[in-house]
Amino acid sequence: MFSKDEAAKLRKEFWTSFGKSFPRKWLLYNTKVKGLAFKFVADRKRAMVCLDLENPDELTNMLYYDQLLSLKTLLEATLPEVIFNDCYELDNGKIIRRIYVPFERKFSIHNKNTWRDCYEFFLATMPKFELFFHEYEAIIKNI
Repeated sequence: MFSKDEAAKLRKEFWTSFGKSFPRKWLLYNTKVKGLAFKFVADRKRAMVCLDLENPDELTNMLYYDQLLSLKTLLEATLPEVIFNDCYELDNGKIIRRIYVPFERKFSIHNKNTWRDCYEFFLATMPKFELFFHEYEAIIKNI
């Protein structure tokens, strides 16, 4: 078991190591769409690459989600393991719409032996997600 400080230090080390090992400018929050952001997620039990819809206007979230849902088959051609969830609960209890690809192997941010595989998953998955967004950006933004 780790103390709060030790866990925080490990999380910081995980993300710092990822950034140094794979220096690249990711799209992440720079989608130019309010409330639509790509994210890397890594915690004690799981890792994933996500596209989160968290616009303060729920109608806007629904419209963007529907646009993305209309492109689901095209995204699945590149990322067959993608999951669409219109009611994803975050750890803080907030409900969002999330489209994500889970890391299927055993992972814990507290276990350094699992980090490398996770980094490789991030590196292989996020560019595909970003490319999909760039290719269909005009359709996605057309709400």
